[in-house]
Amino acid sequence: MADNFDVVVIGGGPGGYIAAIRAAQLGLSTACIDDGARPDGKPAPGGTCTNVGCIPSKALLQSSENFEHAGHAFADHGIGVSGLTIDVARMLARKDRVVRQNNDGILYLFKKNKIAFFHGRGSFAGRDGERWKVTVVGPGAASLTAHHVIVATGSTPRALPGAPFDGQRVLDNAGALAIPEVPKRLGVVGAGVIGLEMGSVWRRLGAEVTILEALPALLPAADEAIAREAQKAFGKQGLAMHFGVAIGAVRVDKDRVDVDYKDASGAGQSASFDRLIVSIGRLPTTAGLNGQAVGLKLDARGFVEVDADCRTGLPGVWAIGDVVRGPMLAHKAEEEGVAVAERIAGEHGHVDFNTVPWVIYTSPEIAWVGQTEQQLKAAGIAYRAGSFPFSANGRARALGDTTGFVKILADAATDRILGMHVIGPMASELIAEGVVAMEFGAASEDLARICHAHPSLSEATKEAALAVDKRTLNL
Repeated sequence: MADNFDVVVIGGGPGGYIAAIRAAQLGLSTACIDDGARPDGKPAPGGTCTNVGCIPSKALLQSSENFEHAGHAFADHGIGVSGLTIDVARMLARKDRVVRQNNDGILYLFKKNKIAFFHGRGSFAGRDGERWKVTVVGPGAASLTAHHVIVATGSTPRALPGAPFDGQRVLDNAGALAIPEVPKRLGVVGAGVIGLEMGSVWRRLGAEVTILEALPALLPAADEAIAREAQKAFGKQGLAMHFGVAIGAVRVDKDRVDVDYKDASGAGQSASFDRLIVSIGRLPTTAGLNGQAVGLKLDARGFVEVDADCRTGLPGVWAIGDVVRGPMLAHKAEEEGVAVAERIAGEHGHVDFNTVPWVIYTSPEIAWVGQTEQQLKAAGIAYRAGSFPFSANGRARALGDTTGFVKILADAATDRILGMHVIGPMASELIAEGVVAMEFGAASEDLARICHAHPSLSEATKEAALAVDKRTLNL
């Protein structure tokens, strides 16, 4: 006998579990299927983000930053540290504990919102009149039916051709989070978010880190001024970065990985590493859905085809998050999940891709929202720019972290904010003000006229807004 629901969500990552919660809040009987598991076999909902992505990487970033501060920054504060050591096993255990807390939090939210949770892999099993049949294979095996199905199956890491992930020497994001000891020589292929964050973690702990990037420059999606500042900062920290690289053969031995590559000039090079992290993008996860059997269409890149409202070509079937077009960001998936649940309930869910923030949690942190200068120039949009350095911010000086700046771009005619870009301390938190301002159609003058607490890092945002009109007060 099948269990019947209004909505079944396949996937319990940020998009899926949030979609399920919102659907339940709106009075829809809801089930969520997720096959994530802990080493002991217990459910581990939360998807890549919670288990081997956003959450554990931030835990390790915090641990490694604490270690680096103790070794290099505490002396400036009059704090002496001798005999400094790092217990990697304990650091990893803390990371795992943080992950479990988030897993348990999601399971609690399912119970609180009366969402039926099924631990296993969900797949389409055809139609039953106006309802979709969904099969769950795994510990929570079941047969379900629903009027609406939300596909939220996320993404998986892309491997280098000829160099599959082995979890020992050639590592994906999960492997990068579980290296049992600090490697002497660490290679990273890809200078994106994962590569920079994981490279930063292990560099702080003592590894010699080399990043090999195929693109000709660092972070081409970011504002050029931000990318230049980031490259300068990472170089000072000791990250060795090579751009315009073409990876050739990768040879895995029992105790090392040898990588042949061509540099930007086309000259052949080779390097040996104790471990190699590969972070060259991610692929949508559709295997096991049995989507082809029911007519679920994929595009040329393997993403589930959806319209602007996340509807697929099948009645009552929706898809969100990494498995569809758009940025592969947890918070983008969450917003789509909320919007789809509201559309199913007859409301008007909305997601504005123009105000989705991007964040890289390195030190300095990097964050941006809206358009870059190069995008505005390419589009022929007249704009004014204002920036303010953290070196002139009192709170940043007190923190001892004055790298970077805030930059605001505004329409030359209307003064409406078109983009905000931050590199520096707590950029991940500061960017929210730019997102709010853009959502409300604010002008740079609006930010400039708002009273910001003193001393605070957010004063750099106010000063950058003042700089758009060339009237900074503290520079």
